[in-house]
Amino acid sequence: MIAGEQRATILRRAVRVTVAASVGFYPLLYGAGLPVAALYALFAPIAMGLLSAVPGSGPQRASVMLRALPPALVLATLGTLLAVDTWAAVGGMLVIGFLLAFAAVAGPRPAGIAPGLQLFYILACFPPYAPDTLVERLAGLTAGVLLLAAFEILLPDPAAPSYRDRLADALDEAARGAAPGGVPPQRLRAAGSTLRLADVPPAERPAGAGRADRALEQAGRSARRLLDQLATLAEASTAPAPADPESAALLGRVAALCTACARFLRTGSRPPPAGELEEAMRGFQADRVRSASGPAGERPPVDVLRRQSRVLALAESARMVEITADIAVHGRPTEPAAPRAVFWYAELSTPRLWARRVLGNVTFRSVLFQNAVRTALGLAAARAVAGSLDLAHGFWVLLAVLTLGRTTAGATWQAVRRAVAGNAVGALVAGALVIGLGRHTDVYAALLGPVMLAAFALGPLLGLAYAQALFTIVVATAFAQIAPVTWRLSEARMIDVVTGSVIGLLCGLLAWPAGARREVHRAMAGLLRTCAPLVTVTAEALLAPSGGSRTAPETLPGVHRLRLAEAAYAQFRAETPADGESDRADWHAVLIAANHVLLGAQWLPRFGLRPASGATDASAAWARGTASGLVAQTDRVARLLTAERPGPAPRTEPGSAPDRDPPTPLSVDLEVWMASLAHQLARIESSLTPTSRTGLPDARPG
Repeated sequence: MIAGEQRATILRRAVRVTVAASVGFYPLLYGAGLPVAALYALFAPIAMGLLSAVPGSGPQRASVMLRALPPALVLATLGTLLAVDTWAAVGGMLVIGFLLAFAAVAGPRPAGIAPGLQLFYILACFPPYAPDTLVERLAGLTAGVLLLAAFEILLPDPAAPSYRDRLADALDEAARGAAPGGVPPQRLRAAGSTLRLADVPPAERPAGAGRADRALEQAGRSARRLLDQLATLAEASTAPAPADPESAALLGRVAALCTACARFLRTGSRPPPAGELEEAMRGFQADRVRSASGPAGERPPVDVLRRQSRVLALAESARMVEITADIAVHGRPTEPAAPRAVFWYAELSTPRLWARRVLGNVTFRSVLFQNAVRTALGLAAARAVAGSLDLAHGFWVLLAVLTLGRTTAGATWQAVRRAVAGNAVGALVAGALVIGLGRHTDVYAALLGPVMLAAFALGPLLGLAYAQALFTIVVATAFAQIAPVTWRLSEARMIDVVTGSVIGLLCGLLAWPAGARREVHRAMAGLLRTCAPLVTVTAEALLAPSGGSRTAPETLPGVHRLRLAEAAYAQFRAETPADGESDRADWHAVLIAANHVLLGAQWLPRFGLRPASGATDASAAWARGTASGLVAQTDRVARLLTAERPGPAPRTEPGSAPDRDPPTPLSVDLEVWMASLAHQLARIESSLTPTSRTGLPDARPG
């Protein structure tokens, strides 16, 4: 079911494309007598307005289209010149197809405009070889793009809130949650869910490779963690705030910082004072260690220690928000960002970050690289087949490959079935229309506008089969005005679409038929296996004598794995929903668990959470046993992700620690950290297990 707002968006887009195409087509054909220019003016709005899913508001899309106009003119020129020979056109299609498809590494806007740019080369690279029409082609293309950009501004879609605004709103909610009185836990978690990239419009996602976008994405994740920690604190609190004045004071600092960061993100002025929260956290922890090391009768109760541990952990999340907001607004940190492994990108230049993004995806393990290779090979093969067989209107073969190709073989087959069925019906209707009307171009001229509006509005609403059927009728009414046509035009389109569908399906079967699903399973399992040893290393670092080394464990390999997993997850989210319905894994929970381990491995040793008298044998044994159990549980989840035979469920539970009188800050902090990790791993495992085995409902794909 399509919501009313989405239907309105589809209707506005259909009106924009129809009006832009009509305003360019009719004057150039009937006024200026330039059929080639009219054809390009007709298809330019269709290419950029329909085939290209350019995200954003009207002005944002218009800006993307205007910036894409020079590359479009270059591609049309190359296609016109390379049409001299079939194999020259095939070679150009192979290179251009790969480069434009691989442009997805730059973010959603380049990825969105790429299919339209592909079409400009496709249209021009087919016979007849007519370099004398190049000026006319470029004039029509320019007119169509400029008209569409103008109507994007005149009839825009409502602008979505930016990610910075979403983050600022979430931080305002966090400030209220940290203040006395608080906010209901469900409301805090709802505020955090607004920062999920899956729920953010593509145009507003911080998907670039630069420091600002990376920092915004990391700030959103840290803010989500902070909101969830505040909700957990509210659910776990049993004593009134005055019973723990130290925690109340630190929470006040967190609330003030969240308010300052929200204002800073909105206005870009008056950043929060750097280092104040860090200093307060160090003082808070020093007081904890002193009070826990005092006489037995004066040590804080266990509930207070647990609350203090949760408050300290959420203060660390707030500190992460402070640093990332600073980088997002200024473009780089105003003071060194620590820990450096977590903020590895902060001191790197923009060219180096982009080089890392591009080179990191030049591998057959990258789903973006896989899709680019598959698209390029499919388009090149389609151009070779269409040229070798001398198919009439052969560009429809490539158009079918371009529009019907999916990231998995199963999804491609579903699209092909619907498209062929829709084209068959459309071909029959178009053939009957051509036979009935003959060469009455005035009737075709009157029909073209309404037929385009119906096709562009009803097609997305009713589905792919209807869209293909209606577009076949659009093609017939348009071409009937440019040159005399017969019912064989519908036959040619049907043959071309079937040919392109077969080529696209073969590419889907032979080249990475599982799409991003297999890669996301592999990447997430690798992420968990890389992070798991950090649990044991962190526990051992805390168990070292007070005078021992307090160096945080090396987390850079885990950060690298996290980047790879996020890239695979982003591609998986871009696949068709129907193709991912059978995958129950909660990928978002995997990323949160990995972040939980990486951050804990950094801040727990750095704050030196050791009692002055050292850990007791019982607490040390508990820490080592629980860490081993969590490593085993993590390996079990990783094996489930890669379809390996999982090991037995670990028996050690964080909640069953040995009795202590009373537990030291070391054991309480580890208990809170490890219990949270165990809960997240259990949630992930339940999402991988059918309801019949666990009694738990299946989770939606993350």
